[in-house]
Amino acid sequence: MDCMMTFNGFDLAEGIQRAIDQMGFTEATAVQEEVIPVLREGRDLVAQSQTGTGKTLAFAIPALERIDPAIDEVQVLILCPTRELAQQCCAEVKKLTRFMRDIWPVDVYGGASMDRQIMLLRKCNMVIGTPGRVMDHMRRGTLSTRSVKLVILDEADEMLSMGFREDIEVILKDIPEERQIGLFSATMPPAILSLAETFMHEPVNVHIHAEQVTLDAIEQTVMDVPLGRKLDALNLVLHAYEPKRCMLFVNTKIMADEIQAFLNKNGWASEAIHGDMNQSQRTRVMEGFKSSRIPILVATDVAARGIDVQDVDHVINFDIPKNGEIYVHRIGRTGRAGKLGHALTMASGRRQMMEIREIERFTRSSIAVVPIPSVADIRLKLEERNADRIREKIGEGPSERHIETVRKLWEEGIDPAVIAAAALDLAFRHEADGLVDIPLPKREPQRDRVAQRRLTLNVGRRNGVTTKHIVASIADHADIPGSTIGKIEIYENKTVVGLPQDAAMKVLGAMRGVKLCGIRLTPALISDRTQRREKDTQPPRRAQHVRQARGSEKEHLLDGNDLKSWSVRQERMRARSKGRY
Repeated sequence: MDCMMTFNGFDLAEGIQRAIDQMGFTEATAVQEEVIPVLREGRDLVAQSQTGTGKTLAFAIPALERIDPAIDEVQVLILCPTRELAQQCCAEVKKLTRFMRDIWPVDVYGGASMDRQIMLLRKCNMVIGTPGRVMDHMRRGTLSTRSVKLVILDEADEMLSMGFREDIEVILKDIPEERQIGLFSATMPPAILSLAETFMHEPVNVHIHAEQVTLDAIEQTVMDVPLGRKLDALNLVLHAYEPKRCMLFVNTKIMADEIQAFLNKNGWASEAIHGDMNQSQRTRVMEGFKSSRIPILVATDVAARGIDVQDVDHVINFDIPKNGEIYVHRIGRTGRAGKLGHALTMASGRRQMMEIREIERFTRSSIAVVPIPSVADIRLKLEERNADRIREKIGEGPSERHIETVRKLWEEGIDPAVIAAAALDLAFRHEADGLVDIPLPKREPQRDRVAQRRLTLNVGRRNGVTTKHIVASIADHADIPGSTIGKIEIYENKTVVGLPQDAAMKVLGAMRGVKLCGIRLTPALISDRTQRREKDTQPPRRAQHVRQARGSEKEHLLDGNDLKSWSVRQERMRARSKGRY
């Protein structure tokens, strides 16, 4: 929005406004500007927004306004997927209530003392917790929901993916009919929409688009790495970038542990966080990362939900995120509070580079391709950094005992330059040792498209189709390997697919009537005459030989592989019999 609304424009209660001022907030974010009025009206809400958009304040302010201090029971229930998110949400709410004596928020979660939580629940009027522990207290009778007016589902997609759907449904069924529900989610899978349809009444939909999330403060880059060399490239990247606090994302728990072991073996202080860790392990890791004792945190997407650490200067996507929304969610952890952030994605192969271009289109931002750092560049950077450290130390004044040592060596006739070089070797000898350059990725030459047929499908960009949809659908219905599918060109209203000659008719029959992105397909093969006419307008391909058959006006574009094929040998035999060779 061009003109952002200030918190003063919401006409907040005096206690909340004082807390907002003390927290340093003046202007509302897009999600706050749209969500606060809807929740104040008492309407159900489905809001899609990413991390870092300010959604906690967006639902916390209306929630506090709904609480009647005269009712000594829980009136607001906020459900979160993880202990960390529940703790952070409760901490934010407590900041808002510092000038409100009659509001008592309590966080409940697994892995903590049940007795202490039971004691705190006796006098609270707002509960923030994980679905499992909330269910435990409901079964014990230590948490009553009979006076709950508002339920907030924060990070709803993650709660469902973690298996909390049944718990959420039981909790919502126990809440009085006259209640309000606010659902917040980074993504909108069918399960979320089903939940909203079952338990919500004509919800207002708020969608904070990816382009509304501030990416201007984040430098986005991608590195094309040869297959099997990502770990080596990561080691070079860390030497070159020297991040002070870095979050490194992977897609699996096994990969998180493997990368952490690799980093520690190569001298990088790191820890991994994923779903297989118990609560004490998670707490230890997060305390180390927040205190900067552990500068690198290797995390899966699920485990990283709810982690809100300031001053993350680098986000590295070791594995390609599954979609654009997850990408925005990952990199949104850097570039905050007016500081510049850096997001690097490591890709291997054409397919992963194509996925990066899909993410570019989703975020409507540019992701620049950067080279793998070379050992020479790293050494040069280290030398410059060490020279700056020496200049700084000279400015502070070196130690007298070290000066005396240098004088003694000088008196022995040793060149001062040699003395200084030896001292530098002792101080910095382990830096960049063992680093090896990674060669540029070797690309296989494009497969010859002449021996292929082209198929048109009546779906395109306007239907939301992607290359993944096309490859998966054809491979599944026509039972052919996805690797045999050629070039895919997606236009606004149609898609053109290159197919092997021997598979074209099979795919044509198999795809007829198949539904793709909600559209029933009517595939058609482009005629040979049309294909030849289109090829005539293109320059000849390299590594192809144009052979003119004597006595024939027909041209054959043949390469070495074609000449070895059975069909071409038959053509040559027929030509010989007619005296053409």
